[in-house]
Amino acid sequence: MRELNASPLSSEPLGDQVLQIPLSDRWRIYHRLQELKINSSCPPDGSLRVQVNNLLEVILIRSTVMQSLASRQELLEWLERCWHYNDEK
Repeated sequence: MRELNASPLSSEPLGDQVLQIPLSDRWRIYHRLQELKINSSCPPDGSLRVQVNNLLEVILIRSTVMQSLASRQELLEWLERCWHYNDEK
């Protein structure tokens, strides 16, 4: 998967991004992005293309892909990091 990088202060659209998603997960992710009103497409080359317009969309795309592709252990570790981050504030 290609990482979506953006400065937290940037409001510039990132434009079209190509995500390398396993074919077995591509349609599920595509449909979830459609539900989130994120412009995306599945061209014949097997990629998943998304139009990224702002940082909220970057977060939603990352979250959607992570939920589909990460292992249970990776998701648990991510959740624990979030909880620890909130405890530090």
